[in-house]
Amino acid sequence: MPDKRLVHIVDDEEAIRRSASFMLRTSGFAVETWESGVTLLKGVRHADQGCILLDVRMPEMDGLEVQQALAERGVTMPVVILTGHGDVSIAVRAMKAGAVDFIEKPFEKATLLGALDAAFGRLERATQRDERAADATVLLQALTPRERDVLAGLANGLPNKTIAYDLGISARTVEVHRANLMIKLEVRSLSDALRIAFAAGLGA
Repeated sequence: MPDKRLVHIVDDEEAIRRSASFMLRTSGFAVETWESGVTLLKGVRHADQGCILLDVRMPEMDGLEVQQALAERGVTMPVVILTGHGDVSIAVRAMKAGAVDFIEKPFEKATLLGALDAAFGRLERATQRDERAADATVLLQALTPRERDVLAGLANGLPNKTIAYDLGISARTVEVHRANLMIKLEVRSLSDALRIAFAAGLGA
């Protein structure tokens, strides 16, 4: 991710791209502009991580279609919707589909910056979640396959006896595995072990 927070402006109106770019650059953001949703979708795989400022009314594909296409491609960059007057119902649909916020044109600087702050807050939380998941996955590599099976059972809310039955081992053996995995994960309580398990994607 670049040093500056990056905003991808997607709008078919050059005047909007220019004015929004100027406003954001003078506020300390990095900016990349796209003249349509189609061009964004063509280049998004190679684009740096940031926030997408997405106009609703565009030729070829409107903002909602672009937003859906981004989701289908697994692009997780947060989206702020730009709408013209009277497009509030469309903006609400966009937010139900995962957009962070919507702002109406013509927009004030404070409104735009507030929406982008919320978007980058979401991006930072997602990054932290990814880092926690990566850390948890590394921690779980210290476990034997059987210890991992026991932890998965615990993460699914199963009692020791059920885990023992499912794995074809004794309840006492489950207790031994449970004690060992707590030592290896360097945790003192089951809740701490479960937090690691959930971060690594174990459990329903």
